[in-house]
Parts: sequence; C-alpha cells; structure tokens
Amino acid sequence: MVASIAIRQEGTMVDAKEYFSRSAKLDETINSKLQQVAVLRDLALKTTSVLQTDKIQGTKQRSPMENALVKLMSLEEEINTDIDSLVDLKRELASLIARIDNPSYRLLLELRYLSGRTWDEVAAMMGYEVSWIYRLHKKALKEANRILEDTTIEYI
Repeated sequence: MVASIAIRQEGTMVDAKEYFSRSAKLDETINSKLQQVAVLRDLALKTTSVLQTDKIQGTKQRSPMENALVKLMSLEEEINTDIDSLVDLKRELASLIARIDNPSYRLLLELRYLSGRTWDEVAAMMGYEVSWIYRLHKKALKEANRILEDTTIEYI
C-alpha cells in the first residue's frame, strides 16, 4: 500500500500538501454530485408519464421521467466510484500519516485530512492557538514530504 503513496504526475513528485488536499477535493466532488442526485430525484417525482395509445413509427423517445431516472442511475454509479476512490485515498493517507514519528504531527494531519476538521476545530481539540497549528502543520508537511521523497516508486 505505501508504495502507491508517492503518486507522480508527469514525472514529478506530488508534494504532501497537494496529496492530502486531494481527499477534500474528492469529498467536495461527491457532495456536489449528491446535490445533483437530489435535484434529479425531485425532477423525477415531479414528472408524470404520458400514456399514448397511438403507435408512432420511428425511434422511441423517452419520457421526461425515464430521462431523469437514467441520469439519476448514471450519477449514482459515478458517486459510488468516487466514494470507492475516496476510501482508497484515505487509506493511503492514513498509511502515510502512520509513518510520521511525531504524535502531534500525526494527530494534526489525521484531524485535518482524514476527519475533515477546520483549523479552529483542530486547534481546539489539540489545545493550541490556530497560529501554532499553522506552524505545526507546516512542520508536519515537511515530514510527510520527507517520507514521500524516501519512498521509491515504480510508476507504471
């Protein structure tokens, strides 16, 4: 698992901050898609099916309800794929964080990136001022970057 941590983009090493931020971005994408699902469900419930007794030659056109349901199913499938990716990414991040020796760094990174806490929440939970959390975060990222650099990867 750890070998997959240092992901390379176009031959360059991804830094720890960017790597940790991916989970928040993926989480935002999932939330956006969930909002879209709610809108489509609402649309599907508002549309009514029209019964037609006349047979019309040519291609069958979908009803608005059927269109909404097809889009809804497709979007839900995308969300499930994104959720799987998010779970895998968080496992990788947890593996990276576990390799950090300093317990304060580990806790800060876990709270911020695995639990999605705000800086104020992290500071309150750790018993520090927010300004100190920023400094501690910078040191934790340096440590994570060191670990990423030390991890040799065969990129396929």
